[in-house]
Amino acid sequence: MKFSCNKQDLMEAINIVQKAVMTKATIPILEGIYIETNDSLKMVGNCYDMGIECSINADIQQKGSIVLNSRMFGDIVRRLPNSEVFIQVKPNFNVIIECDNSYFEIKGLSAEGYPMLPTVEEEQKISVSQTSLRNMIRKTIYAISNDENRKILTGSLIEANDGDLSMVALDGFRLAVAKVMIKEDTNFKAVIPGKNLTEIYKILEQSDKDVKITLSKNQALFELEQCRIISKLLEGEYMNYKNFLPEQFETNIVVDVSEIIESIERASLITNDDKRYPVKIVIEDNKMLITSNTDVGISKEELLININGNNMTIGFNPKYLLDSLKVADEEKVEIFFSSSVGPCIIKPIEGDSFVFMILPVRIK
Repeated sequence: MKFSCNKQDLMEAINIVQKAVMTKATIPILEGIYIETNDSLKMVGNCYDMGIECSINADIQQKGSIVLNSRMFGDIVRRLPNSEVFIQVKPNFNVIIECDNSYFEIKGLSAEGYPMLPTVEEEQKISVSQTSLRNMIRKTIYAISNDENRKILTGSLIEANDGDLSMVALDGFRLAVAKVMIKEDTNFKAVIPGKNLTEIYKILEQSDKDVKITLSKNQALFELEQCRIISKLLEGEYMNYKNFLPEQFETNIVVDVSEIIESIERASLITNDDKRYPVKIVIEDNKMLITSNTDVGISKEELLININGNNMTIGFNPKYLLDSLKVADEEKVEIFFSSSVGPCIIKPIEGDSFVFMILPVRIK
């Protein structure tokens, strides 16, 4: 095998496929990146839970394949000069890497036995822009549970229904739903592991270019222009999240997002990481009073709001409020309170692109 390519293109591909490479494996080949030269340069990382294949343009002089240790190969290429990289594989699996005046010779592994990406049998297929999918993940990923005893909640539900694509996450204390419109009129449900979605988010760009999502019984395939990502699906039935969303409310308010974020952050300054104190919110007379009372001091701040309904006193974990508000991407949002001890809902003033639900905490 012999080829040359641009260093930046090579590094970008390595960074992408490394997201699916095992860092510690009992078999050395699983800690490697599969490299193949044919019509283009193809690189693969696979940890079984997720596999990534990336192709880049290269000057192919001799076809072949090899597996290189992911960490070592990545570290070498990262530190090479920004120039053309020449790579050649010798018959004994030694690999020569040259770039300007830099020269490396490292030991590779035979590509035989490397777990290549499986074929995904198409059952359902949709397309959505990279920007839309990226925003959906960002708006929900924080609410995924890390409780391995409830495995299904360690993933996000992706659901298509009559021209809408929804992504849902819940952890028992909060619920996040993001929604976009799609062209396909299809119906399906699948639960994708949260750790895989985190890596997919890092690969996606702010771009109008489409991601094609193909679902089979136990796998999801995400196809980008030069990249294929296969994620396993979590088994089991996801909770009927719509049952958790209250339909009747005592009070609703309209607030400026940046103002309430800054106020809650200031209220959180007199707390500590060891003990999470709630913030108390008092709503009356078109004003919102945000207070925090901890063993080191107190904080009070007042905001002007638009209120509809009854006066309300309620407490929240400030982190849960901030996690939702910071991904709202709106100047103003509407917050609905079902009661002083019931869940609250955060929505955009217009449309239904997201719904965030947060459970309150009891306050003295």
